[in-house]
Amino acid sequence: MHLLNPSFRRLRTALIGGTIATALMLTTGCDSGSDVATAPQVASSEKLPDVDWAMHGLNPSETRFSPLDQINADNIENLGLEWYFDYPAARGKEATPIVVDGKIYTSGSWSNIFAHDALTGEMLWFFDPKVPRDWAVHLCCDVVNRGVALHEGNVYFGTLDGRLISLNSEDGSKRWEVQTTDRNKPYSITGAPRIVKDKVIIGNGGAELGVRGYVSAYNLDDGELAWRFYTVPGNPADGFENAAMEKAAETWGGGEWWEIGGGGTVWDSMAYDPELNLLYVGVGNGAPWNRQLRSPDGGDNLYLSSILALNPDDGSYVWHYQTTPGDSWDYTATQHMILATLNIAGAPRDVIMQAPKNGFFYVLDRKTGELLSADAYAAVTWATHVDLESGRPQETENARYTDGPTGLNLPGPIGGHNWHPMSYNPQHGLVYIPRQDAGWVYKTDENFEYKHGYWNTGTDSMPAALPDDPAIKEAVLKTVRGLVVAWDPIAKEPRWEIEHEGPWNGGILSTAGNLMLQGSARGELVAYSSDKGERLWSFDAQTGIVAPPVTYRINGEQYIAVVAGWGGSLALVGGEALKGGISPNRSRLLVFKLGSDGELPPAVDEPLVIDPPPMTASADSVQRGKALYLGYCVFCHGDGAVSGGPIPDLRALTAETHEQFQAIVLGGLHWDKGMVGFGNELSTDDAEDIRAYLIERAHHALKTEVAAAED
Repeated sequence: MHLLNPSFRRLRTALIGGTIATALMLTTGCDSGSDVATAPQVASSEKLPDVDWAMHGLNPSETRFSPLDQINADNIENLGLEWYFDYPAARGKEATPIVVDGKIYTSGSWSNIFAHDALTGEMLWFFDPKVPRDWAVHLCCDVVNRGVALHEGNVYFGTLDGRLISLNSEDGSKRWEVQTTDRNKPYSITGAPRIVKDKVIIGNGGAELGVRGYVSAYNLDDGELAWRFYTVPGNPADGFENAAMEKAAETWGGGEWWEIGGGGTVWDSMAYDPELNLLYVGVGNGAPWNRQLRSPDGGDNLYLSSILALNPDDGSYVWHYQTTPGDSWDYTATQHMILATLNIAGAPRDVIMQAPKNGFFYVLDRKTGELLSADAYAAVTWATHVDLESGRPQETENARYTDGPTGLNLPGPIGGHNWHPMSYNPQHGLVYIPRQDAGWVYKTDENFEYKHGYWNTGTDSMPAALPDDPAIKEAVLKTVRGLVVAWDPIAKEPRWEIEHEGPWNGGILSTAGNLMLQGSARGELVAYSSDKGERLWSFDAQTGIVAPPVTYRINGEQYIAVVAGWGGSLALVGGEALKGGISPNRSRLLVFKLGSDGELPPAVDEPLVIDPPPMTASADSVQRGKALYLGYCVFCHGDGAVSGGPIPDLRALTAETHEQFQAIVLGGLHWDKGMVGFGNELSTDDAEDIRAYLIERAHHALKTEVAAAED
């Protein structure tokens, strides 16, 4: 635990390798000399009780709808920055702030935890779990964390290397720590834990790399394991943990899926119904993605891509609904789940709602799992519809790429909706979905071999890479979209939509003040009217926002808070598909209030300087380098070597970096920044082929720039 002097003013420094090149001597940007800090506190004329944001989704139903209305559609134009805090690591930020008893708790990159005074921004304490930086090679989607849980004065959070830690909320001192995963396997934790009665619930990630998914419950007091539910079966020869696993094994066949793991990680969403005493968990994709490789005889492969209802007391199975039987597309069902009561067929029905990756919006009876409706909320090409009687999607021809590659398949692996939280507004009867359309070409990797600790999707990334041909590229990019869909779950259709510049926009908050707030990839926090979607107010955050805003009230005044900091999977891999261009990472916690007029310091962007050495490698070398890049590098450095912003753009390598290339790629010279060495997997010739590809990409960028200037 580190106590930091809040009077230190943090100096802005250059970004080096995605981290801040300063020691952790920082403050909130709200010292005595700051206009933000000295914004006057306006006394409330009424003694209104404080209102916390005490749970990840605000309540056990995870609605993310606040009854607060002091900030509303009529006065939102008076909203201004009250205070801000500069996070020390310039990497992706996905956390939902937790606000309890005047304190705000957030998680940052590398699983660091921060506590602040929610009124002034003063840092109260900071905790660094010291995640090994080389663990980043085991992460699919950036060094992110989606937040903490708080219960009776204690903070709970997961770490990238699979630990669950409890801290004292007063001073950040550690109460207990437990390793929830096998450190010999590429598990990770990025999701926020949930508290149910006397237990803390946590899942894990890593299906892309090859693990067996499960969800675990630990005792709040001492961290002792209470129960664990595996989501996919292990080796049948070893027996089964329970009847649910025995049943699931009947839906797998023909392969030794357990050697890779099978997947099914519970890496994000959960919800809880205290009346039914049911815990709902969303289950992820298969490992590998491609069912032809993990289960050659076919089958639904339970409980991949499913909503599972469990008894939280003992972790026993109650029911399941599988959104994507036999998943082959990375169509997880880990996306945000919301509990609500809807008037269906003239009668109130307690439901669970989800917009998973596969593009269909599901409404289920949350007591039984009965499917009530399933309708496309995004562009869908892999299936025509979901049959309500069988509950199964009706797949299109060659959707499973058994007869060669698919065409441009929608949704792609990032889904029609990813982890970014939705919000359900009961006043308008609308679910606000952060929708995106980003297609993918799926093709079986005919030479697939499992590589421990690395990506193992069983698909060939080459056909999915954005082509250089300008006409084809333009046609593909026209299909890439980012939207907010105001979905009416009773009418089963959008009531209205908001079009963004591109995909990968933030999670959503709605309030009783007729407001819907969302951050954007282009770097704005925007407020819309929640009834019609009219744009009312915006704030330039100077960095893409993917995390969801929250709101709270202290001393009679309402505040809005959001964690800003561009990052996450598409921000890393998206390349030109991001459409909005590079978004720099300036990671901050931003807090707003009516009547405040604080400002951020001016943003200074470093120009991208592409000055490659001469192109001397053969075409064969470049092509080999491209294949290797797509296998090892693309997931952090972007399609076509086009960085989305959080990670250095490899087209802009300096002469010094070219000289150090072998030491970096093979030897791990930059391991402390998360860039491990691949010397056990790649040869010196392999590394030179990758460098040849990067040089070719740099020359291509310059050539494209010249051609654009001449048009």
